[in-house]
Amino acid sequence: MKSIVRRLSGLAPLAVLLPLALSAEENKTAAAELPDPVAIVEGEKISRADLQETFSGALASSGINADDLTADQNMAGYREILDELIVDKLISRKASSVDIKDADLEAEIARVKGQFPSEEAFKAEMTKAGENDSSFRDSVKKMIQQQKWMETQIGDKAAVSDADIKKFYDENKKEFEHPEMVRASHILIRVPEDADEKVVAEKKKAADAALERVTSKKENFTTVAKEVSEEPGAKESGGDLNFFPKDRMVPEFANAAFAMKKGDISKEPVRTKFGWHVINVTDRKDSGTMPYDEVKGQVGSYLEGGKRRDAVRTVIDSIRAEAKIENKLPAAPAAPAGN
Repeated sequence: MKSIVRRLSGLAPLAVLLPLALSAEENKTAAAELPDPVAIVEGEKISRADLQETFSGALASSGINADDLTADQNMAGYREILDELIVDKLISRKASSVDIKDADLEAEIARVKGQFPSEEAFKAEMTKAGENDSSFRDSVKKMIQQQKWMETQIGDKAAVSDADIKKFYDENKKEFEHPEMVRASHILIRVPEDADEKVVAEKKKAADAALERVTSKKENFTTVAKEVSEEPGAKESGGDLNFFPKDRMVPEFANAAFAMKKGDISKEPVRTKFGWHVINVTDRKDSGTMPYDEVKGQVGSYLEGGKRRDAVRTVIDSIRAEAKIENKLPAAPAAPAGN
């Protein structure tokens, strides 16, 4: 799969390189020239160029500068990416006969495009990833085929029963304890940290105006927040911050919110390092343990995700064991004794 599809389908490239333990000045072992091909999977070659292209795309999407990597780190990255390409080849061979309806393909393409702010931004990313409309469409179709084929192999192996969920909840109740919590919405008028007194006063007037609209004029708080709040995402959230413990917010905001009752709106705008806030407390929770019925869905999703990952790994191990694979990269060095 090309890098744009890899990135948007949730694959996590180069996990082994994210915590860079060595600097570029250390361990200057000369990197052996990559062979070509780098692997042969059931008679199908993976070229050096394919590996290098995918590796470069993974580095870019992970925000890693290739110049910061040592020769050993580069080779470790190549091994990891080649392993993904081998698995991709194996699953693609198995999934190639899976029928994909045009409607499903178009829906997935629309979903991917919807992750970009505009058609222009999407096309720019396609160009950066070396895709055109045809290759992108093929990549998405291949991804759907692989997902559908994998689902047929997993079957009900990822299913979680109510008994499983309840057992996990009962055995891990401390994980579901929570301190006193408040749910609040806010309208934020930003103030630059280096603002002079005149700017601070002007921003305060804007916050006062918003406060008057939601108190004296009785306008809907969410509507006003969507209109005037300068918090990123306020147009979608209406300023809702959901539930939070006191230590999650800056002290000035937290102290004000936790001193208010459910349904209260702050009498005055509250100043923090971010600016002026008009606060509306919409709910409160005493400290305690979240009830089973409230967390059952989340626990079920968590357990199902773990079982699904295990099932996928089992399928991959199985098809690798029965396949003829020639990996031509140098083997990874043995771990030091005692590790």
